[in-house]
Amino acid sequence: MAVPADRTYSESHEWHKVEGGTVTLGLTQFAVDQLTDVTFVEMKPVGFKFQAGTTIGEVESVKTTSDIYCAAGGEIAEVNTAVVADPSLINSDPYGKGWLVKVRVTDPAGLSKLMDAAAYGKQYH
Repeated sequence: MAVPADRTYSESHEWHKVEGGTVTLGLTQFAVDQLTDVTFVEMKPVGFKFQAGTTIGEVESVKTTSDIYCAAGGEIAEVNTAVVADPSLINSDPYGKGWLVKVRVTDPAGLSKLMDAAAYGKQYH
């Protein structure tokens, strides 16, 4: 699967799609391939405020449990309840219906440290 060029990527395999003052966050196809079947998703609740690099949730798979991080600081504005109810959406559509949270950004500095699609693709695909 191609790495979408409309977002940036962290070394911990989260994608960040910036739209105005909001970032939509999800897991990359590389992460999904490593995790295999995702069986459980738990994100911090709407309104949770955090600093860049803070754990904002976790996903469990048949192989392991992985923490989810956001490169920006902010507040969770929306949790994808469809993914919480059906974690397999992450496996079937990680860059679309499998998004995890939307964050209202208060500290965008960390976003500048993320990789573009070309850099991420070279390193992990």
